[in-house]
Amino acid sequence: MPYVLDTAVIPLPDRIEAIRTAMLHASAPCHVIHEDPDGDIFCRMELWDLGNSNIFISRSSGIRLLRTAKLARQDAMPVVALSVQQRAHGHLDQHKHLQVVPPGELLAVDLSAPYDYSWSGDGAAGCIQIPSDQLGLPIDVIRHAIHRLRASPLYRMVTDHITNLTRNPARITADPTAAIVTTTSIELTRALLASADRTERLARQVLAETILTRVRTYVRHHLADPDLTPGRIAAAHNISLRHLYKVCADADISLEQWIISERLQSVWHDLRRPDKRHLPVAVIARRWGFRDSTHFTRRFKARYGFSPAQWRRSCEETPPS
Repeated sequence: MPYVLDTAVIPLPDRIEAIRTAMLHASAPCHVIHEDPDGDIFCRMELWDLGNSNIFISRSSGIRLLRTAKLARQDAMPVVALSVQQRAHGHLDQHKHLQVVPPGELLAVDLSAPYDYSWSGDGAAGCIQIPSDQLGLPIDVIRHAIHRLRASPLYRMVTDHITNLTRNPARITADPTAAIVTTTSIELTRALLASADRTERLARQVLAETILTRVRTYVRHHLADPDLTPGRIAAAHNISLRHLYKVCADADISLEQWIISERLQSVWHDLRRPDKRHLPVAVIARRWGFRDSTHFTRRFKARYGFSPAQWRRSCEETPPS
């Protein structure tokens, strides 16, 4: 079950203490300072377990989280947070680096060290919090890399991944594949930090070790592109087509068939959705990269045992649970 705080159901005089207590539970111990302590303070926090990590989402009125050196000395387990700013500009001061992060961009915080993080007005952010020992990187590499994330070629991929994680954590954490999502998130974070650190030998090693994870993440983010080809995937990862096929073969994966399978699964989900019922099946199929409707219908029926139209009708006839 997730941990959720929503001050909408808490009397205004009690909100400051409720937010302080919730922040202590959800993230690192810190001083919680409100931009306007006498104003209309509000906050909604969600904390979702994701295996060895967790997903933390917060939206609130203007706030400052100040972690002092004294508070930092109280923690034994270093944790790294990768956060995508959702509303307002985030301001982070840590390790003598000051960053201003607009909505849609990524920042990393060493939660075991002192920091000063804030936003003004109605702000929000969503992050994944990972214990540093899960990353398999020296702590000095992590602390150097967190201020250089944009130097990594994986910056946008990881930003998109975390954005997707925090968009619907209930569905992700409840899915049987949540353990795979955990591993993927940790591996992507490891690759991001290693490549941002620019220690050449370490970066090469980690990028080689995480290539399959990165390929699969890239494919999932580009499933709707009908021009997604093995050649394009290889080029995006600076590897040869031959090496791409070898990596997949070593994992017992047929790349082309796996892409079709992922696309079929996406169409299957969309055909269940009430808000998509006004769209023809062929339109939904095209949106997931199927240019040939006959080929799509044949593949869908071969996988699920019924046509797309039959599946949609069965969903419409079944009352929601």
